Amino acid sequence: MSSLKDKIVLVTGASSGIGEACVKKFSAEGARVIMMARRLRRLKELSRKLKNDSYPVEIDVRESGAVERAVGALPPDWADVDVLVNNAGLSRGLDRFQEASLQDWEEMIDTNIKGLLYISRAILPGMVKRGRGHVINIGSIAGHEVYARGNVYCATKHAVDALTKGMRLDLVDTPVRVSTVDPGLVETEFSMVRFRGDRDRAKAVYQGYKPLTGDDIADAVVWVASRPDHVQIAEVIIFPSAQASAAVTYKTIE
Repeated sequence: MSSLKDKIVLVTGASSGIGEACVKKFSAEGARVIMMARRLRRLKELSRKLKNDSYPVEIDVRESGAVERAVGALPPDWADVDVLVNNAGLSRGLDRFQEASLQDWEEMIDTNIKGLLYISRAILPGMVKRGRGHVINIGSIAGHEVYARGNVYCATKHAVDALTKGMRLDLVDTPVRVSTVDPGLVETEFSMVRFRGDRDRAKAVYQGYKPLTGDDIADAVVWVASRPDHVQIAEVIIFPSAQASAAVTYKTIE
């Protein structure tokens, strides 16, 4: 196991869910965490709860110029990022392809694909120059299997899978590692965002079985990041016990 103490970890989508859980887990391991998200108030509240140093940054990863400026403006003692966790992502709607909203499609593509590209492109040159670093992308089982009405969301997560593999190929002659952690059903704000605040519809997604939590995924992310330098965990797929594939779950709770 490699120590994470005093390493600089940048987490996108850090204000809730898996991102927030990753911030807490890395901080507990002694890492210094750069937290990026659109909701600065939440980031500041989270920062006050952490025992270790943290650096909140208000940003929308869909805006390439904003990403470039934010990364360029990091103070010198925060600029040398050791671990990048590309967590920012979302789903919108659950509609048939021919009935879906173009706005929903654009938001998913801009966040899940372009946001990951913008942050990675800004951070990776420094990692390569310093001869150390680790990119951990938060993918999904939707990046391996397409489910009904998942169309464009699944396409964006397939893109994350392809980009992860592409990064690994292009960085093979460097010490920089590239990994993906791909969850199944995790109960976070994900379904609330997908259904635009419809609590009943969001809650129904997780009824009948015990889903994963953000902490479950954060545990895996920290484990991946803490392997010895010569060990590169390429891919981790995590399901709750009652899930067998993207669309197959078993009701275990009445």
